[in-house]
Amino acid sequence: MRSITFWLLGLILMIATPVQARQESLTPEQKLKLEQINRVRVEVIALTDNGAADPAPLTDVVTKRLLEFGYTVIPDPGQPHDATFVVKCEQRKTWEGTTNMGSDADLPDSPSRLWKGPACQMSYLLDGKRMGWRKEVRTDFQDAQQAAAAAQIKDASAFAMEQLKTRLEDYDFPALISTEWGQEARLFKVYDDPATTQARKVRLITLFGHLFSTNAVPRLLEALKGENIELAKAAALALGNIGQKDTLPILVQTMKDGKPELRPSAAKALGVLGALHGDFTIVDPLLDTLKTTDDVALKTEVAWALGKLPDRRAYEPLFALQKSLYQVRENDADPKLVKLKEAVNWSIKQIDTWEYLQ
Repeated sequence: MRSITFWLLGLILMIATPVQARQESLTPEQKLKLEQINRVRVEVIALTDNGAADPAPLTDVVTKRLLEFGYTVIPDPGQPHDATFVVKCEQRKTWEGTTNMGSDADLPDSPSRLWKGPACQMSYLLDGKRMGWRKEVRTDFQDAQQAAAAAQIKDASAFAMEQLKTRLEDYDFPALISTEWGQEARLFKVYDDPATTQARKVRLITLFGHLFSTNAVPRLLEALKGENIELAKAAALALGNIGQKDTLPILVQTMKDGKPELRPSAAKALGVLGALHGDFTIVDPLLDTLKTTDDVALKTEVAWALGKLPDRRAYEPLFALQKSLYQVRENDADPKLVKLKEAVNWSIKQIDTWEYLQ
């Protein structure tokens, strides 16, 4: 019964973990085609209150960004290409039908049903079929007329398109589409480039985790031990998502002795990785950390982790912590304590539930 329980728990965690940004099931043939995409046809549409606008400036940006990842951009629709990357930019966005709920559809960069201001919607076609991947960039204003007037610019349509061009220059859609297509080698090449900024490397590390890329583990271990704390935190979480059991010891060590800012991320990764493998060796280190640390953020992640790997040994320590938090309310002045109480309550419930099922 215990083995079945943890198999189910591991399965739930795998489903809940962010994965490749797709909203429909792909056949093996489609996945293979995605992994082999190199020649990309770019199709950009620009629509304003005055009608169709020249898409060339937007096309140039999209083309330049895809070239950063080594794709061959095909300007002529009549030429052979592996996929079509579609970007539709509008001064007043029109909604293109219903949306899926949950998963990637709830992310901030997914198409918003409520947004009516300037936006660029991105998607792609494979074999002429529009696939489930959709992203959207928006300006920080909904009314282009008002925003242009405030900026003392007469042409609101041109102003909106220029702002959207800037958003396309900043938004890392080439990395996201490469993740969608399962092309980790392109991500590695950009990550390894000395010119790549630390902020972009953090985003790429997160995508390594989304891809469950075992080939990324050496890079992640290097980042985990590095001086940049944001890279290290992202690396810890990615290692948890990827799920290689042999990374458990270094995550335990990082949780126990790592930099204070890094330890909560290591604890969070341990919760995912330990539950995935049903490895109870992490329970004692988690309990030791819960007992010895005064860091509320670390206590919170340890509490969540203990709930993902229910073990009776954790019940009394969690119950004692729960009693110390009785006076904490949802509107408490310290939101960290509210989150800690939520984690403790949830984990105690998990232990009770799994014991009942057994």
